[in-house]
Amino acid sequence: MRTRTTAVKRTAVLAAGLGLTMALAACGQNAAAPSSGGSAPSAAAPAAGGTKVGVILPETQSSARWEGFDKPLLTAAMQAEGLDADIQNAQGDEQKFSTLADGMISSGVKVLVIASISSESGAAVAAKAKAQGIPTIDYDRLSLGGTSDYYVSFDNEKVGALQGQGLADALKAKQGAQVIEIAGAPTDNNATLFSDGANSVLKPLYDSGALKLVQKQPIPDWDNQVGGTTFEQILTGNGGKVDGVLAANDGLAGAVITVLTKYGLNGQVPVTGQDATPDGLQAILRGDQYMTVYKPIKQEADSTAKLAAALAKGDTAAADALATGSVDDTKGNRQVKSVLLTPQSITKDNVKTVIDEGQVKASEVCVGDLQATCQQLSINAS
Repeated sequence: MRTRTTAVKRTAVLAAGLGLTMALAACGQNAAAPSSGGSAPSAAAPAAGGTKVGVILPETQSSARWEGFDKPLLTAAMQAEGLDADIQNAQGDEQKFSTLADGMISSGVKVLVIASISSESGAAVAAKAKAQGIPTIDYDRLSLGGTSDYYVSFDNEKVGALQGQGLADALKAKQGAQVIEIAGAPTDNNATLFSDGANSVLKPLYDSGALKLVQKQPIPDWDNQVGGTTFEQILTGNGGKVDGVLAANDGLAGAVITVLTKYGLNGQVPVTGQDATPDGLQAILRGDQYMTVYKPIKQEADSTAKLAAALAKGDTAAADALATGSVDDTKGNRQVKSVLLTPQSITKDNVKTVIDEGQVKASEVCVGDLQATCQQLSINAS
């Protein structure tokens, strides 16, 4: 089976053109990795002489997580398992993704871990590895139609359900509240799962008239600037009326908030997010973003490293004991053995959880105008 993973004031927008004049790349996006002294640990040196494992991450443009969180956490986790991990980033370039894979396969990696840019590129790389007898792990994103032996991620339909429930909770006192949905990349299977999860909560509310869907728009490549421009077009096309926004991650949420700020609507319209990035948590503490979804990436990295270690030894029994779940590859008509981790909804009341667990440092969040808010919430800067 497929894994199923406040009331607000409506404000009329003053006449304005469709052009998004604020520089989205500088406001509210999560396109850069955390600075030194940031949340994730420094990347440890590879284990000298350890078994070689290749890891390909997808990009850095849409989210800070891949280089700021995943890379150092995967490096540390692989080293702890005695693995020598070569971790590279394809920077959103599918040709580079393929070239990196070719190089890793030629270098003799025993396991290949891939977070694909698209299902097609991921499936092609997995096929190359399979032809050379190299087991492949889909990391975070499942490549539909692929042949990867295992999949490690969060319950992504649950991620979407948490986003949908967060928005429903925020709008429960406003009958017929108008919602705009800014979804993730249509080529990313995770984005489909997020949408499916959100729909499980929101569609019955749309059908009953409790909420009204203005428009839903996927954003190619999770491009934050495109997301902001698209949202502004939908907003102005709806006469400047919006009561809530389902944004698929914190980067898109930041772009939406930039537009809302331009029209004096920030803080009045609840916005969802995902990834619990420093920017997203700051927006929540300021009241501009209602919630985000926290996915403890350390758990994902640790599970992947343990699975890779078992596969590198040829111990499929140990690997199967770790991958006790399964997901449905609808394109490949197969079940994929999976490690599925549990995401958590984060609102202002429990931002402290993300910081207490070490994924983000208080010093990254509790700055400037937010210091007093952090003190009120017992978040200690460190």
